[in-house]
Amino acid sequence: MWLAAIQLVSGRHWQDNREQIAAELAALPKERPLLVLLPENFALFGERQGYLDGAEAIGSDPTADLSGATPIQQQLAEWARDYGIWLVAGAVPTTIEGSDHIHTSSLVFDPSGELRCHYHKIHLFDVDVADNHGRYRESETFSPGDAPVLVDSPFGPLGLSICYDLRFPELYRQLARAGARVLLVPAAFTAVTGEAHWEPLLRARAIENQCYVVAANQGGTHETGRQTWGHSMVIDPWGRVLASKESGCGTVLAKMEPGLIDELKRTMPVLQHARLL
Repeated sequence: MWLAAIQLVSGRHWQDNREQIAAELAALPKERPLLVLLPENFALFGERQGYLDGAEAIGSDPTADLSGATPIQQQLAEWARDYGIWLVAGAVPTTIEGSDHIHTSSLVFDPSGELRCHYHKIHLFDVDVADNHGRYRESETFSPGDAPVLVDSPFGPLGLSICYDLRFPELYRQLARAGARVLLVPAAFTAVTGEAHWEPLLRARAIENQCYVVAANQGGTHETGRQTWGHSMVIDPWGRVLASKESGCGTVLAKMEPGLIDELKRTMPVLQHARLL
């Protein structure tokens, strides 16, 4: 079982970003099953209006037929089917049919190209950061999601999250209690916050929940001048970083050993010992 995170330095144009992703997918190992995580903003990384212009509709039923889907979803489904992979599209702006809300959402495709589920980012990034962008207010654009999402897969249940969610351990504990074995963290962590907190938070989520963590980050200086931290990585349930990429475009890849999760849960059953005070 392989776990992979693709790191990008996405720009304003889907066509350019699509070519980068296609090159990384073509270089993946042939063994299956294989799970591939794309970062937040993988399709478009630009000014707010340009990003929103790329918002795609998804049905209220996440398993609906994609024959009428918009181009990005069609391409994701095609990649998943052609390569026979589980493909998690880190985060794209979406609208729900019959609603005027815009969410930032992860989309999960199985090897048949079926959209298995979607997750709307719960925690919105409304902070001030000492970088060249300074002020971030996702709530001015997006509506938050209201529910954790778990999806069954050959790797065990996958727990979904996006970027700023990483700072809220209660979300991951809820996913772990529901049976998650792999926690997915697509992100566009800033260089300032990433240098200080990215790896410690990721390793903590792996250790405290005894899960694999796959984290795909944006990793460089973007056309807008925004700087993202990179350091995409795969972490095992003991908190060991199995693979990592510092910056630029590329793929980190590691084998999953399901027995390690079971052994840790047997010898150190922290979820059973947890007391809610």
